[in-house]
Amino acid sequence: MLKIIGLCKSYGGQVLFDDVTFTLSPGERIGLVGRNGTGKTTLFKLILGEEEPDAGEVSMPKYYTAGHLSQHIHFTEDTVVKEACLGLPSSEDGVDLTYRAKTILMGLGITEEQFEMNPDELSGGYQIRLNLAKLLASEPNLLLLDEPTNYLDILSVRWLGKFLKAWKGEMIIITHDRDFMDSVTTHTMAIHRAKFRKVAGPASKLYAQILQEEEIYEQTRANDEKKRKEVEQFINRFRASATKASAVQSKIKALDKKGRLEKLDEIRTLDFEFKSARFTGKTMAEVEGVSFGYDPGEPLIENLSLIIGKGDRIAVIGKNGKGKTTLLNLLAGELKPDSGEIRMHPALETGYFGQTNIERLNLENSIEKELMEAHADYSRGAARRACGVMMFEGDSALKKISVLSGGERSRVLLGKLLLRPVNLLLLDEPTNHLDMESVDSLIEAIDAFDGAAVIVTHSEMVLAALATRLVVFDRNSVRLFEGTYHEFLEKEGWEDDAVEAGGQKAQDRKKSVNRKEARKMRAAIVSEKARTLSPVQKKMSSIEADIIKAEKEAEQANIALLKASERGESGDITAHSTAFHAARGRIDELFDRLERLSGELDKISAEFDARLVEVG
Repeated sequence: MLKIIGLCKSYGGQVLFDDVTFTLSPGERIGLVGRNGTGKTTLFKLILGEEEPDAGEVSMPKYYTAGHLSQHIHFTEDTVVKEACLGLPSSEDGVDLTYRAKTILMGLGITEEQFEMNPDELSGGYQIRLNLAKLLASEPNLLLLDEPTNYLDILSVRWLGKFLKAWKGEMIIITHDRDFMDSVTTHTMAIHRAKFRKVAGPASKLYAQILQEEEIYEQTRANDEKKRKEVEQFINRFRASATKASAVQSKIKALDKKGRLEKLDEIRTLDFEFKSARFTGKTMAEVEGVSFGYDPGEPLIENLSLIIGKGDRIAVIGKNGKGKTTLLNLLAGELKPDSGEIRMHPALETGYFGQTNIERLNLENSIEKELMEAHADYSRGAARRACGVMMFEGDSALKKISVLSGGERSRVLLGKLLLRPVNLLLLDEPTNHLDMESVDSLIEAIDAFDGAAVIVTHSEMVLAALATRLVVFDRNSVRLFEGTYHEFLEKEGWEDDAVEAGGQKAQDRKKSVNRKEARKMRAAIVSEKARTLSPVQKKMSSIEADIIKAEKEAEQANIALLKASERGESGDITAHSTAFHAARGRIDELFDRLERLSGELDKISAEFDARLVEVG
């Protein structure tokens, strides 16, 4: 079990954590959220002992082990499978656990042909996968995962999701993919305004609570300011009046004693839109019988035909190394097909976001200069405005590209893409390195874009939100699927899913009941769940009604108190003050009860949902 008590951490003038405390209980799997720069990765370093807190304590039992996904590449074995086996715990009964390492490697997309390769021969992305395999094989008590899906393809992400759902220990995961995070976690914790907030349930529940609390805070602050002004006017009006002297002094003391709520600082959100270039036609580009390969006789893309129309949202999906980025390079004109033809409309204006583009940023340029050089007609003021949109405000715009993180460089590239009007967006993994809020903004911007978009992504959340057509790299071929990602999964699905359903893996599972029996069992579980939850839900509804009633009583008592204060009626002031504080105490008590019941409801729901998953 992990305990953090009174933790404080600052860098320069920026406070990351201000006297924060939280406990990670047995079996909890936490999704850690917060804007980039709020301290998520720093928290991991503090837990691992790689950094020291300014104050406070990070406590774990002596037997407790914490493992994390390292971005540092250092291998000691001469084959991939031997390196992966370094993570395996020692077997007390002498059983060879190599099979476990191999299963994890294959799940993460490392093929049997790669098992005997030297790890140094793998690409950077596959080396990170090997590090992840070593970590998962080691089975630590606490699993710390910082953006584990960034180097995985969609099939490996799906496998990792299944693996993490079955994880028995504790886990804290940082990921920009909200749907993936919610699918594998039991709790969500936010780093927000230098504090920690943890709730049982998905990120949406936590964000809704934070939003509601800040709205209440702001309403309370505005009401307090209004009342303060009224009291100050009363004091100023009757300060010189002998008959009101007692009331004036009483109000002055009350005003001095009452704390002032400070206005919350605005939290900037990446909020942008792509500029649409005018396009009057229907067909933007035609791909006809295109084939391409880097090695003779080994085509990555073979006989692909595709028409890109205005308003299309085409997702390119499949395993890494199969040709997804190559297809975008062909559409961008950076590569020429071996055969076939790509015809672009004369009015086509293309904007391309890709990892190779990020590598082309001039490391010696400032952010501001990089934007200005990208478009010579842009003034410094226009470039500064673009910097502000991408959350590089003030002196931050003068940072050199060389000192920026991967996420910051991605924002610079997005900023360059925003500067000129286009009508076709080519986006290669645009969500990598963005935080969750920025991903939401990007999805909204793509959805609102007036032109077409072709997107390479491994995020099933992005696919569900945007894709209306798919280019699928699977079953050793590439093909066009006319429909959404959900329709693809229903009608065709992935080859790996089919193998798992009908192959040896399926034999290793528990024997499943037939469909008719499964339907009966599911119906019985759903019925039992409804019966079990109903009393709890009724209690919660009753408490919510009591809270509304108590809030009205508090408001009425507060109004009456203010009027009594203006009249200087001490007896009424005491009575109304007592009523107000009693109502507020009642509200606090009711909220505590509601929170306990909400936790109980979430726990019961999770137990029934787990039973439903087992039935299938």
